Amino acid sequence: MQMDGKERREKIVELLNSSEDAISGSQLAKVLGVSRQIVVQDIALLRATNKNIISTTRGYMFYVVEESKAKRSFLVKHTTEQIEEELCTIVDNGGKILDITVMHEVYGQIQADLIIKTRQEVYDFVEQVNTKRTVPLKELTDGVHVHTVEADSERILDRIENALREKGFLVIE
Repeated sequence: MQMDGKERREKIVELLNSSEDAISGSQLAKVLGVSRQIVVQDIALLRATNKNIISTTRGYMFYVVEESKAKRSFLVKHTTEQIEEELCTIVDNGGKILDITVMHEVYGQIQADLIIKTRQEVYDFVEQVNTKRTVPLKELTDGVHVHTVEADSERILDRIENALREKGFLVIE
């Protein structure tokens, strides 16, 4: 029996709530017996009803904003070959990379959610960049980009900032 749209969206919420990891649109489509495009439309409708669903390179997931966490944006620059080193520097020092933002001279601000908190997630992200033959967003702005990073304390964010500075990744304005 085919689910109607409301039931399908409730099932998406249930699946995302019960998963600790992101779920790809293809996986959701298979479970729900619909096309990936239907899933994309359902996600858009759920977001419109204030469901905090984000799309990462690994798929869809709920993101709970933890008010007790400290956040800081870091303006950085590096080569494509240094992506792994930059991201590992952040997670190894206790940070969670929430997103990447670039300021494009024609399109303005372009932002993508990352939600990377472990070395394995860094490796998976870098592998996707390499195997999908995509151009990293930072390439649109000669390597300059911003990461929003979340950590348990300002002290941890200071440590991350110092590590990025020491490696030459931090852009000093």
